Amino acid sequence: MTATIERGAATAPVASHEPPRPPTAARNHKGGFFRSSNGKKAVMAVTGAVMVLYLIAHMAGNLKIFFGAADFNEYAAFLREIGHPLVPHRTVLTLVEVVLSVSVVLHMWSAVSLARRAARARPVKYAARPKSQASGYAVKTMRYGGVIILLFIIWHLLDLTFAAVNPAGPNGEPYQRMVEGFAPGRWPVTLFYVVALLLVGLHLRHGLWSAFQTLGLAGGRRERPVKLAAAGLSALLVLGFLSVPLSITIGLVK
Repeated sequence: MTATIERGAATAPVASHEPPRPPTAARNHKGGFFRSSNGKKAVMAVTGAVMVLYLIAHMAGNLKIFFGAADFNEYAAFLREIGHPLVPHRTVLTLVEVVLSVSVVLHMWSAVSLARRAARARPVKYAARPKSQASGYAVKTMRYGGVIILLFIIWHLLDLTFAAVNPAGPNGEPYQRMVEGFAPGRWPVTLFYVVALLLVGLHLRHGLWSAFQTLGLAGGRRERPVKLAAAGLSALLVLGFLSVPLSITIGLVK
């Protein structure tokens, strides 16, 4: 017996009851710009720029200690009087601290979010992959160094800002807090600062390079100058910050 099959029936497409998925751009738009990878990278870039500007200003202020106690204490008092009497005492400094704190939190949030998104996109590791700047020490520095830097920020606030763990106490003048905080007998504290600041430098160098790379400004002939600029700025900041505690520890600043 011969069966008759309607022409085209065997290859006809099977109807699906699942709704069509929207395009990738539409899905990202629905989630909002700041939920997309580009949005998170933008948050990292802006918050990173805020922190770099703060580090430059903070380092320049710290170097005032080499001009003596009077100049350094005057500088510390100036920070608390910015905008006075137009605004209440310490208003501008408090706003700067709030902006900096928010920037740190958002920077960490965007970094963790991007790392998790990358892990979900590639749940199975490659059997072999070429080495790059994004691997090895750079990734470990950004990941584990970030935790140490966070602990360093907390200790720095408790030590020199609130003076909760500083030998000079809350009533000590800024110059006195700095000198007693890095006295030779407190060399473990100085060593912790050195390690943390070196990690800040590596973190900053890799972050600057990644930012320029993301913006497409680090390719071709510009690659080497951008690398040198990122390394140079990072080294300058680290050396500037380290000069103060090391000078106190070895007795150059008393």
